[in-house]
Amino acid sequence: MRHIIGLIVALTLAIPAQAETYPTRAINIVVALAAGTGMDTVVRLYSEKLSQSFGKPVVVENKPGSAGLVAVEALLQAPADGHTLGATTSSIMAIRPSLFKTPPYDPLRDFIPISVYLKSPFILVVDPALPARSVPELVAYIRAHPGKISFSSSSVGSAPHLAAEYMKQRFDLDINHVPYRSSPQSIADVAAGHISMSFAEAGVSLPLIHDGKLRALAVTSLTRLPSLPDVPSFAEASGVADFEMVSWHVLLAKAGTPDAIIERLRDELARIMADPKMQDAMTTLGLIPQPPQSLAATRAYVASENEKWGALVKRLGMAGSI
Repeated sequence: MRHIIGLIVALTLAIPAQAETYPTRAINIVVALAAGTGMDTVVRLYSEKLSQSFGKPVVVENKPGSAGLVAVEALLQAPADGHTLGATTSSIMAIRPSLFKTPPYDPLRDFIPISVYLKSPFILVVDPALPARSVPELVAYIRAHPGKISFSSSSVGSAPHLAAEYMKQRFDLDINHVPYRSSPQSIADVAAGHISMSFAEAGVSLPLIHDGKLRALAVTSLTRLPSLPDVPSFAEASGVADFEMVSWHVLLAKAGTPDAIIERLRDELARIMADPKMQDAMTTLGLIPQPPQSLAATRAYVASENEKWGALVKRLGMAGSI
């Protein structure tokens, strides 16, 4: 009995000790999107600050592909010790579980959401060669050319894909989906004139919009973006008051990672994200910084988003489609 009590005490004391000595080596952050995306840019900004805080290298590894499964698998295979983290989106954490016939992971059972630190609205962009200069004009053009208009997305079941499917359903449009392996590829082909339109990540599309290589018609947040003050919200542009389709970014750890390490990561990230320079950097990228939440509130938010997006997937008839 004394041996058992001693073991329990030793394990209890080891938990705060782990946080005090963490990290003992480099931290890897596995990013589910390609280099050059808004997510990648922000992760690289805060990974540098985390490295300064911890006194250890923080290495960013881009692992896009397979509808996010490459990044998910890398995190699942790593030890639950906080030295491998994941940066993912609502597509992976709240949408794709409903799309799989047999989900290969459970977002709330297999991972610990440390912080949902920003929201990412999408921008409805079109090939400038299209005559449409507003959402109503685009809807009219698509209806006049049924089956001739294509839209791209970063992958099947991604938030940009579902935003387009939602638009397709709400306006009864006949448009064709062309999935890509990453956001930059999907947007580059719109700018090149190979694809007609897309709901694009701001980080990827803003430079092309400012250069006149893409035409922006609307943003999917309920408010306009400071970086595109002349572009209306989709609700404003279309008259569909409840049209809001935004992604969010979350830093994850593998389930089983000690609570003290999770708390330390959460506190460090909250401190870093509160810096006005970080806030300005995210806003410049067309992203919306989020105030820090408790770990319990973050988990509850991710759970509620699973319910919301899962209901949309079912309503669109896409449940179990991949």
